Amino acid sequence: MQPIPLIASLLIALSVGSNDTSNALGICIGCRIISFRRAVILFGVFVLVGILLQGRKVMKTVGKDIVEMDLRILGISLLVSAILIIISNWKRLPVSTHQVIIGSLTGSGTALGADVNYGSLFEILLSWAISPLAAFFASLIIYRAMEKTLSKLPFLQIERIIRVLLLASGIIIAYTTGANELATILGPIIHTGLIDETWAFLGGAFLVFLGAVLLSNRIIETIGSGITALDPYSGFAAQFGAGCCVFLFTSLGMPISTTYCIIGGITGIGMLKGTGTVSVNLLKKIALSWILAPALAFLTCFTIIRTLI
Repeated sequence: MQPIPLIASLLIALSVGSNDTSNALGICIGCRIISFRRAVILFGVFVLVGILLQGRKVMKTVGKDIVEMDLRILGISLLVSAILIIISNWKRLPVSTHQVIIGSLTGSGTALGADVNYGSLFEILLSWAISPLAAFFASLIIYRAMEKTLSKLPFLQIERIIRVLLLASGIIIAYTTGANELATILGPIIHTGLIDETWAFLGGAFLVFLGAVLLSNRIIETIGSGITALDPYSGFAAQFGAGCCVFLFTSLGMPISTTYCIIGGITGIGMLKGTGTVSVNLLKKIALSWILAPALAFLTCFTIIRTLI
């Protein structure tokens, strides 16, 4: 049973690379500020920095505070999570790794009668609801502040400043992907003693990088230009607003979705420009996956365990 959670974690880390490169640098690539090759290298470096410096709080929340963990819960939960995340990526839907993993862990734990910490679970659910809205409003505030301060400068100077700031905000998102997303994947296997922390950090960061190199171009198309048309100016406001939100929740140890914060930020900017600029159909599909992903993960794990064990 021991190899199953390890292999599943490796697959999920690979999927995070394919899914979350778009969160960090999809807007930069969409606005033609940086090439795809340079973007994935930057992404890989700052994912490693994030997990090393600030990943332990989220790892503890997911690995110790939600469910009384054992190998059966861990193996089935991570295996089901890996399959669901890979399928979602293949369908070009930006799914939340956190939601799938936590849905799977609670479904498996409930089916086996393990102690589930509903207080921690409620706090996490609340964070999932609040974080995209916080990113939405943070992006609006940042955009308005930029309009008041930068509009007085010459156009070319504004463009140069915005390009630098946009790249910097992409690096912040890459950092929080390591500190939050990768920490969610590694928390359960580290806290059950399946792998040494240092090897988990290095191996996890490498696989995230590998996923970014091999598979990320499909989701980047969705985030970079699918929801609304973005220029560097509005792209920075959306991305920096989302980055600030993820950084804040990571500091509190809450496993929130970088994906949904970015979507919240981009939607906020789109609404500011006019509701006609926002692809409502795409947002509906994303919102549906936001609800279905954790529910499907919970029910799948619950059914498998009740049937087989």
